[in-house]
Amino acid sequence: MTETGSLHVATPTDNEIVMTRSFDAPRSRVWDAYTTPELLKRWLLGPPGWSMSVCDMDLREGGAYRWAWRSDADGTEFGLGGVYREVAAPDRLVATEQFDQAWYPGEAVVSIDLTEAGGRTTLTQTIRYESQTARDVALKSDMEKGVAISYDRLADLLTSQGASAMANH
Repeated sequence: MTETGSLHVATPTDNEIVMTRSFDAPRSRVWDAYTTPELLKRWLLGPPGWSMSVCDMDLREGGAYRWAWRSDADGTEFGLGGVYREVAAPDRLVATEQFDQAWYPGEAVVSIDLTEAGGRTTLTQTIRYESQTARDVALKSDMEKGVAISYDRLADLLTSQGASAMANH
């Protein structure tokens, strides 16, 4: 297991990465930030200098989503999409994931599980790849760093200042 700031990363099986982060916010607010396009566009950005140019979500089992990002510096774009397999507000979200320009082989299945205790929510993101090779490619990338940066932004959004901003989304 490694740790990037408050992000914990583990590889419990040959084809999975599990990332865990806790937030000082109730589960319903974390769920809203993860499932409301206007809020998602504020924090799911990866490294500084990127913006989310597309955030389309049909949030229902069998519904599709499409996200794309754009580099503010040079206009480079990348995107991904998938299909929601499970939508169980405010506890669990499961979807497939496939990048437009695949940087790892195959498709992944991403599960988001939210548990709350004492007003604090733990988010567990499990990514199940088609193979150990695909998982290892992901581990060698900057994915962990980008997730940590995005989750730091999410934590900021969920603070009291972010809470008032969330109310106005």
